[in-house]
Amino acid sequence: MKPTEEYKTLYERLYELCEENDWGDPFSYARSREIHIAGTLNHKISDTLSGADAIDGDGECEYKSTISNRINGAYNGISVQPTWEEQVEYLRNKKLAKYKNHYIVRYEGGQIAEVWKLDGIDVFNILLPKLKIRFNSKKDRKDPRLGASLTQKEIYEHGEQIIL
Repeated sequence: MKPTEEYKTLYERLYELCEENDWGDPFSYARSREIHIAGTLNHKISDTLSGADAIDGDGECEYKSTISNRINGAYNGISVQPTWEEQVEYLRNKKLAKYKNHYIVRYEGGQIAEVWKLDGIDVFNILLPKLKIRFNSKKDRKDPRLGASLTQKEIYEHGEQIIL
């Protein structure tokens, strides 16, 4: 079988497998990585493409993955609320601290290179000052949504490495 034929077969089978298990479109954003991470960590993949990425022993959880040489966790596309007070409540109750566990995963090729688990409260506390700066900056950007990242240093300092 030629490589393009094999790719086509695997591509179609991957989609079928996700359909059969109600995992959603594996080619939507980072869904394929979420499914891969959940399977690796023995978590249940979330039924929806919005909200929690999976469910671990503590409940709904969040995944962030990167292919960078240095692990990081990018939290982008965060909805902007009318006031900073409302923004903090949104981040606390509906976005960051809502999830007990956040898993930050670095890939090398198709393999997981490292996994770190951080508490949602820690993620909230680390990202809040960064998001406040973004919130208070000009609102006339093309994309007004907020974004901030956990650095490798912050992940190593506040996280617990998961050994696979």
